[in-house]
Amino acid sequence: MFSLPPAGALFGGLAFGVVGMGVFAYGKKQARFMPMGIGAALMVYPYFITSTWLIWAVGVGLCVALYVLRDRY
Repeated sequence: MFSLPPAGALFGGLAFGVVGMGVFAYGKKQARFMPMGIGAALMVYPYFITSTWLIWAVGVGLCVALYVLRDRY
């Protein structure tokens, strides 16, 4: 039987997917690989993680990495 994930997991996947799409578009426009890579990771990882708290932890971690590494690459 098929069951839906909790609402927090669906919202987290959607929210980080939208952020990832924006970051990827920004990286592509600026021709910078690091934002493109983090944006792609933000869009794809919710498909492979089913735990709600882990979706949020990885998403926040990737966003923090984007902020910390914004001027390096």
